[in-house]
Amino acid sequence: MELHSAIKPLSNLHSPHNHTADLSFSSSFSPFPIQLHLKTRRISFPDYLNSRILAVATDSKEQLPPNSPQRLLKELAERKKVVSPKKKYPPKRFILKPPLDDAKLAERFLNSPQLSLKSFPLLSSCLPSSRLNNADRTWIDEYLLEAKQALGYPLEPSENFGDDNPAKHFDTLLYLAFQHPVCERTKTKHVRSGHSRLSFLGQYVIELALCEFFLQRYPRESPGPMRERVFALIGKRYLPKWIKAASLHNLVFPADNMDKMNRKEKEPPVKSVFWALFGAIYLCFGMPEVYRVLFEVFGMDPDAEDCQPKERRQLEDVDYVSVEFGGRKLSWQDMAAYRPPEDALFAHPRLFRACVPPGMHRFRGNVWDFDSRPQVMKALGYPLTVPDRIPEITEARNIELGLGLQLAFLHPSKYKFEHPRFCFERLEYLGQKIQDLAMAERLLMKHLDAPGRWIQERHRRLLMNKFCGKYLREKYLHQFIIYSEKVQDAFEHNRRLRNPATVSVQQAIHGLSYAVYGKPDVRRLMFEVFDFEQIQPKPVVRS
Repeated sequence: MELHSAIKPLSNLHSPHNHTADLSFSSSFSPFPIQLHLKTRRISFPDYLNSRILAVATDSKEQLPPNSPQRLLKELAERKKVVSPKKKYPPKRFILKPPLDDAKLAERFLNSPQLSLKSFPLLSSCLPSSRLNNADRTWIDEYLLEAKQALGYPLEPSENFGDDNPAKHFDTLLYLAFQHPVCERTKTKHVRSGHSRLSFLGQYVIELALCEFFLQRYPRESPGPMRERVFALIGKRYLPKWIKAASLHNLVFPADNMDKMNRKEKEPPVKSVFWALFGAIYLCFGMPEVYRVLFEVFGMDPDAEDCQPKERRQLEDVDYVSVEFGGRKLSWQDMAAYRPPEDALFAHPRLFRACVPPGMHRFRGNVWDFDSRPQVMKALGYPLTVPDRIPEITEARNIELGLGLQLAFLHPSKYKFEHPRFCFERLEYLGQKIQDLAMAERLLMKHLDAPGRWIQERHRRLLMNKFCGKYLREKYLHQFIIYSEKVQDAFEHNRRLRNPATVSVQQAIHGLSYAVYGKPDVRRLMFEVFDFEQIQPKPVVRS
């Protein structure tokens, strides 16, 4: 194949001389070297002529054969020049779907397992939003027996229990507990949402269980060392060790070796499964079973060397503790088997004795007891009417409630250095955990379709510290907090120092309410008295 091109400049038409220049070159794809032939003539134009030079290029286009490399390269270059239009499509999750009509919406809710249990509303809200399909049943048939055996439960199907037994739905919840966000089954909406809701509930169940356990096991200790013990037991870096100790790692990672995985790969799934497991156990069997699985199945040891808090300067505690804690440290068996007496003063009498020291009786009849206590009890709606067989029990409960309220308003700056337990710290620690669990249960029952991640964000925003103290100040209860003289002067004109104390008092009130009257009264305080969700109408203030 040979290409030929010629360029011939034309002389001016008015010029008497005809000057031409012939340029010729040829190129051929051949094994011979390229030959270039140039014929030049000397061209001269008179200065007096305004001459124009016209160039005409003649390109002889020859039809290339279809299999020619040049043709293919040329077509490829032309295709690369074509630019597709840039259209930005919205992500699939942002595309609006048409709303369901009334018939389909009613059918969806009627067929949902979440509305099937009227006697157990919290358990019903944590069931999957739709019935389990064949793929779910396949996992249950293959792995569920191994999980139940590792946790120490009978291998019979839980569907054999009666309708009035919450354990009837344990198989379903246990299946959801193992479907962490990395596994394959989590692509299904009802599985993904069900697992995240269980995991959201389980984290607060574990924290409350360990809080109650350590408050009663160490009756003289401040909450700081207790928090360190809790972190050493259920911190996310330690959870893979417990999962492997219970032989559950093959169910969490059926296709991978957990020992060869790095921390970023294994810790989030293990943490999610660990929390969801205790959410399922709490819903079906209650708090005693949570203690058994924590300390017997997973083998947690609160006396282990790596679970001890760091050494710190301890204040000398000269006050007495209750007789129940004087002999020995309580074990998890004592926690799981404990049942309050029939004529007990409180809903959780041993927990109350662990948080309110017996020496608080020396404060009976002081100025705060006469001036402030009636106003505080009136604002909180205390005392509640409890049917007691003996009137003396009601009177004793109201006296102890008044002492507990005084302790809840007692700032550490007043007596902590002489009497370390005469402050609201232990009640605050308990109240923080019980209000977390009460709000979590409320949100789960209120938002049936919401995934756990959304509920977690909502939970965090509702229980922010600045809001907790704000609700207490709206009731004008912050003026009854007992400070030392030095701290009182510093707090009087400094809001940044004063507001954290109101948050602590708010949480201490919830802890006292839980110990005296139980979880229903915590809900009453949070959602009726203090209105944590801010849904009650505000009184109109007229100027």
